[in-house]
Amino acid sequence: MIREASRATVQLADGRSLPARVVGRDPGHDLAVLRIEGRDLPAPLPRPEAGEGALQVGQSVLAIGNPFGLDWTLTTGIVSALDRELPGEAGRMIRGLIQTDAAINPGNSGGPLLDARGRLVGVNTAIYSPSGASAGIGFAVPVAVAARVVPQLIETGRYAPPSLGLGFDARINAAVNRQGLTGALVLEVAPGSQAEAAGIVPARLARGVLLPGDVIRALDGEAVEGLDDLLARIDRRRAGEEVTLSLERDGRRREVTLTLRSG
Repeated sequence: MIREASRATVQLADGRSLPARVVGRDPGHDLAVLRIEGRDLPAPLPRPEAGEGALQVGQSVLAIGNPFGLDWTLTTGIVSALDRELPGEAGRMIRGLIQTDAAINPGNSGGPLLDARGRLVGVNTAIYSPSGASAGIGFAVPVAVAARVVPQLIETGRYAPPSLGLGFDARINAAVNRQGLTGALVLEVAPGSQAEAAGIVPARLARGVLLPGDVIRALDGEAVEGLDDLLARIDRRRAGEEVTLSLERDGRRREVTLTLRSG
């Protein structure tokens, strides 16, 4: 919606309407940041403290938004499921979403999803409905994702997920997966990176034939089914964290530990 807008206005609870400008957007998580300027602006919504426990299926939630132009509409429901995925811009999947039966309609996008204590647990993003109206299946981006993405949008205008220092190709990887190879095929190793120092070898072309190098088969002990799976799990991490990759080349497996770097 922000991508198609020529201008934006933010309406506050006290009735003021302030012009806003887009400072950053991330289609991969369906998030954008608007900046407004003014006095006596409202404080940010509280959110659960780290270690207070993850959101649970069956937990009560409340959605606030502006459905069909009806501002400050509050609906209630429960968390129906976690870790859902939905097609996003250009066919890219938005992963890790909260599913809720709280009524979410056009106009709710960007509004808060709150827990029973009024704390922010998600950002409403979309509905699943053949008619376009609420059918009891709404989705929200978890607050932990927003907390990871939004600071980068404010600072740089875009979101760059952590990097392994490796390059991949979605089409090539999908093709080799269809041929029965599970995992993520390494196609490029950044010069001077930890990955290069660890001896990771990319695939290469020889006489028109793709000769596989290292294939990432697992991340931190959990199997990697394909490239989307790997990238989604890396996206949940932060630069500076260490990850252990299980690699396979020529039928032999080994493990390497890399520190994620800023994308």
